[in-house]
Amino acid sequence: MKTLFKIALLALLVVTGASAATSDELFPPNANPGECFTRVFNPPTYETVSERVLVKPATEKVHVTPAKYEWGSERVLTKEASYRLEVVPATYKTVTERILVKPASQQLTAVPATYETVTERVIDKPAHTGWKKGRGSVEKMNDSTGEIMCLVSVPATYKTISKRILKTPATTKTVEIPAEYKTITKKVIDREATTRRVEIPAQYQTVKVRKLVEPASQRTSSTPEEYKTMTKKVKVGEGSMAWAQILCETNATPAMIKPIQKALKRAGYNPGSIDGTLGGQTMRAIKDFQRKHNLAQGGLTMETIKMLDVNV
Repeated sequence: MKTLFKIALLALLVVTGASAATSDELFPPNANPGECFTRVFNPPTYETVSERVLVKPATEKVHVTPAKYEWGSERVLTKEASYRLEVVPATYKTVTERILVKPASQQLTAVPATYETVTERVIDKPAHTGWKKGRGSVEKMNDSTGEIMCLVSVPATYKTISKRILKTPATTKTVEIPAEYKTITKKVIDREATTRRVEIPAQYQTVKVRKLVEPASQRTSSTPEEYKTMTKKVKVGEGSMAWAQILCETNATPAMIKPIQKALKRAGYNPGSIDGTLGGQTMRAIKDFQRKHNLAQGGLTMETIKMLDVNV
């Protein structure tokens, strides 16, 4: 158990930045039976120093003597010479003009074919030979009757026919279509619009003016700088961790705690119920009191009890 307590205290020292050079520093020095100690944080120490600071730098004041003027008359330009541009409108005339309405063109026209009717004598039946019954002086050559057949020439026969023959084939011809024109009357510009410059003379006016008689002047006066002695708090010692005797539940009785609670309440710190118990409200009031009076923080130290003017 003692070893674990040493380890816990060593860890606390490392976290708070306090040194732990030897193992003896892990326990309060010169402790008597019945006394309780804790490591408390002693806040940094400050001292008040005086310093002479500049509150108002040296200045120079310029005193100006105003200029002197007198009234007089003067012819002044009120409007500068200028010019304006006037437009001379264009003039027009009426002219007659022959214009093309439809250009000349060509058109292809179909010329149909022509025919004529002619007559022609043609063979109806060509000349040929054929058998024809013949007759002769002897009709009976014997007891049998026979026919006489003669091979005769049959001349050709002809007939006259009419037919329609092409005289001239179908063709096309190009027909020239002349251009079409129209005479119109229109208004054209005879002379273009122009501009001309009209000069406008300057304008003057006689006015009453204030003329400088004597120019302004100035002189300079100096004011020395001002200093003030200021006091301020400067840190002269860093905060540190140290062992301090405290009252805790082990060595404190309700008879000891009640006067401390009453003293806190008189000082304006709310300890909660005056019940002689070091509860959370009482410890918060103790911490606020220590912070206000720049006391070591970490428990109900004897220094805090002394500051509260309580005898335990």
